[in-house]
Amino acid sequence: MRLTMKSLILLTSLGFAGNSMAGEVSRALFTIGVDNHEPVLMVDSIDSTSYTSISFFTELNDLSGHNVIHQWTHNEQVMFEKTFEVKGSRWRVWTSKTLIPSWTGTWTVNVLDDDRTLLASNSFEYQ
Repeated sequence: MRLTMKSLILLTSLGFAGNSMAGEVSRALFTIGVDNHEPVLMVDSIDSTSYTSISFFTELNDLSGHNVIHQWTHNEQVMFEKTFEVKGSRWRVWTSKTLIPSWTGTWTVNVLDDDRTLLASNSFEYQ
């Protein structure tokens, strides 16, 4: 019975290890800019008469060797995707989007892993 139980635990552990990533997204936020690899000012809405671009900043921990995707959507339609190769135990990446004044509404960036599993998501309003 012990041998069977150990085998079951080992097989279960191997199955989980193959389907999950050990790391995490520690920060995922919108900002009006990035300076020295850090967000300048976190925002959750911006005015189309004041700003024409926005950045999405992500800090990743323990994901070295994996790819991470920033998927930008506007009103639930995919508008842009950028894939990053994570090359360190602490990795900071960002993407920026120039916004047209008529693109008001809800914008979301989904942070996806190699298998396109959702790791984090955040939204802002462009008014």
